Formats: sequence, C-alpha cells, structure tokens
Amino acid sequence: MVKIRNMEEFAALSGISRPTVSKYFNNPDSVRATTRARIEEALGKYEYRPNIYAINQNRKLTKNIGIVVPFLADPFFAEIARTLEQNVIAAGYRPNLFGSHGNSDVELEVLDSLRSLKPAGVLLAPLGRSSDKLEIEKFCRDVPTVLFDSNLGGIGEAFIGSDNFSFVSQTVEYLVRTGEPPIFFEMRTPANPNANKRRLAYIQMMERLGFEPHVHKIEGEGWSFEEIGRAGALKLLSDGLPASNAILCSNDRLAIGVLSACYEMGIRVGRTEDCQLRVASNDDHPFARFTCPSLTTAAHDYASVADRSVATLLEVIESGGKLASRSETLFPARLVLRDSA
Repeated sequence: MVKIRNMEEFAALSGISRPTVSKYFNNPDSVRATTRARIEEALGKYEYRPNIYAINQNRKLTKNIGIVVPFLADPFFAEIARTLEQNVIAAGYRPNLFGSHGNSDVELEVLDSLRSLKPAGVLLAPLGRSSDKLEIEKFCRDVPTVLFDSNLGGIGEAFIGSDNFSFVSQTVEYLVRTGEPPIFFEMRTPANPNANKRRLAYIQMMERLGFEPHVHKIEGEGWSFEEIGRAGALKLLSDGLPASNAILCSNDRLAIGVLSACYEMGIRVGRTEDCQLRVASNDDHPFARFTCPSLTTAAHDYASVADRSVATLLEVIESGGKLASRSETLFPARLVLRDSA
C-alpha cells in the first residue's frame, strides 16, 4: 500500500488535478459525477483521507464551529452539547467539542486552541464566576461567539439560556401549595452563576408567599456536586430532620447527593404519608427520572436553548461576525412532578 502524505501526492497518483481534488473535498457535489467516481475509486484504492483542519485553515471562512462547555462529564452539559452538535452538523458545519474541566486556565487554553482552527464561530458556556472575563471578552472580539447557559454580562454577540426565576418560582410554589415551605440547599461557593440567581429567586418567592426564607449553605467547591450534596446532607441531617420537611436543592446533582444521604440514614423520601422528607430540585438532569425515588424538578428546555443558540450563531456568521445589537434570550422551565416530592 502506497503511503500518501498530502493532497498533492493523492492528486498525482489518481491522475486528477489538485484544484479538482480540493474542490471535491470541500463539496463532493461541486464536481462532475464521472470525476467524483474517479476520486472515490482512488480513495478506496489508496485509503487517503485529507486533513480537514488544514483544508479549513486555507479557506477565508472555515466550516468549523467550536462548542465549549465547563465539564463534559456532567450529563447536563453532555446532553446539551450533543444537541448542539446535531444542529451544527445539520447546518453543514463541523462541530469541535471541548470541555474546560471547571478550570479557568484550561478554559483559556481551549479558546487559544480554537483560534488556531480559525472557526466560523463559537458556542461558549463559560465557567462564570471563575472565568477570566477580560480574556474571554478579547476572544469574543476576534471570533464570532454566542454564549449559552452562563451569562457574562455583555460579552459575546448574544446570550441564550434558561430563566432561573421560572425554575425556582415553580418549585417553591408547588412545595408550598402541597405541604410545608422548603429550605433552600446550596453550596457556599457555587461553581456556576446560575446558582446565585436561583437563591435570589427562592428568597423572593418565599417572601412573596408570606414565608421566611431559610438558605442552608454547605461546604465544598468544584464540580463534584453529588459528593458535595451527600456530605452536606449527612451533616444537616445528623442532628435530626430540619425544621421543614421539604428541601429544595439548587440543582439536581446536589439533590442526587441528598437522596443518597437520606438512604444511608434510613430517611424515607417521597410524597406518601409514611415519608419523612420531600426533596425537589432544578434542571431535570438526564438521570433525574432514574433516582430512587424519582426526582421532582424543574426542567430545562434543552432543545430550544440548543436550537436558538445555533440559529443565532449562524445569523452572526452570515452577517459578517457582528449583530446590530447584543440580544439575550431566556427560556422558561417546565415543572416535572415525580415521587420525591
């Protein structure tokens, strides 16, 4: 088998001009059917595959779109990234998916890597509190960028996300209407700025409904939310049940940790009379319906956030990299009632 190192060698061996071969790899339908058949026959014979990234870098506008999320191991981000990828591919672009591992230095390294790919645009879910906002702002000035999930206030051409008040207002109202007003369970140092908005929404809703808010902060930093939630719940419950028999968690991953702690301590969670505690949360984590008991939560509109993010980025690209003005779009949550509350 002849080893082919580049497109020039492939063109020479296949007997087809280098420009025609390049044209085929950019768009197979752009060459005549007979020429396409000859190229594909040669591809089968020599097993040559071009360096797509090198091809893109030689074009004025590449077909690469970067997708950056804080933590690919988080099923929430994995789910929305999967949907974004599908939409990007359907639009005729090539997704390049990166995770910043919850680390601001890695986040900047990822953005530097994306610069070298000369992307047509980037869909960025920044870390938020720990992000280097000045550096991200510089990147967004150079590369058409739409932010999603976490807003950095004025950075990027647009922001697409979920309405955090919509999440918490629905869970608080439901818990109050069907039982005791909940305490709010969150990390003392949240990893994501959405957590701060959810705490404020909880306080506002409790006061609106005529109840005193009770925010319980637990220790822990980083993205190991389940373990942080479990440790915090074990500590909270070690002195007995809290004043309220309802716990509203800032996010589903913390709630999964709370359910684990309750199981270890023999505390029954649910909505029946023999249960001691009700637990609800926010996000509709992909695993939330499989917990035991299944988790009552407020659900993201994954599809709408992904669809609007990609559509907005394409609009930015087609307008030459800039929109007339920065836009922000928030999608409401949907209350999902399950056995935990």
